[in-house]
Amino acid sequence: MTLGIVAALHEEIAQLLGEMAPGAHVERIGMRDYHVGRLHGEDCVVVLARLGKVAAAATATALIHQFGVKEIVFTGVAGGLAHGLAIGDVVVADALLQHDLDARPFFPLHEVPLLGQARFATHPALRENLAEAARRYLQTEMAAQVPGDVRAAFGLTVPRVHLGLIASGDQFIGSAARLDELRAALPDALAVEMEGAALAQVCFEYDVPCAVLRTLSDSADDHAHADFPLFLRAVASAYSHGIIRHFLALRHR
Repeated sequence: MTLGIVAALHEEIAQLLGEMAPGAHVERIGMRDYHVGRLHGEDCVVVLARLGKVAAAATATALIHQFGVKEIVFTGVAGGLAHGLAIGDVVVADALLQHDLDARPFFPLHEVPLLGQARFATHPALRENLAEAARRYLQTEMAAQVPGDVRAAFGLTVPRVHLGLIASGDQFIGSAARLDELRAALPDALAVEMEGAALAQVCFEYDVPCAVLRTLSDSADDHAHADFPLFLRAVASAYSHGIIRHFLALRHR
């Protein structure tokens, strides 16, 4: 059974691609490079989707149709929405919705037209394995893999794993005003990003199990852009590699 692994930014899968490279081959479809090979004993296709919902949907569709993947996991960064979350925490989605989808008055706010639902659940086993993999990585490896000065700069002390709703939209949320709007509209949402709900909708329509993992890089407010390149390079890359490695190991216990 082939697993698809997707990210929006190169740094989020760079270490995975490096580990996969010796025996992998690359197929280019729709301006994307699909790396086909094995990771820790599992057949995988790893691909950079690029940013946004359309990019994620197109990539997920190609994974299903062209490569026959049976499950898809998305890994990357997100902004925190809920109070009490911290930079460096991990959110694993139990469901996703598109916060910028509004077809009123014909359909309820956030509902996908003609599908009759707004929230798309992730696969229980996949998300539980991802959450457990994140816990193991944070408890056993994170401090050794993320340099001390970087951990100090971002306040990474005891990162936690959260399970809950993730909101997606074709917007970078970088203002306190917009953050407050989203909190009011979606009081149970934990994080906000730009791809996950689109991928989850495609997987729902094709009956392919999926899961979404997000490392919190900011609090989606007026300071959301601060030091993002450093976080992506020094923290998110290590998180994605370590958590996915533990995830694959859990699947072969």
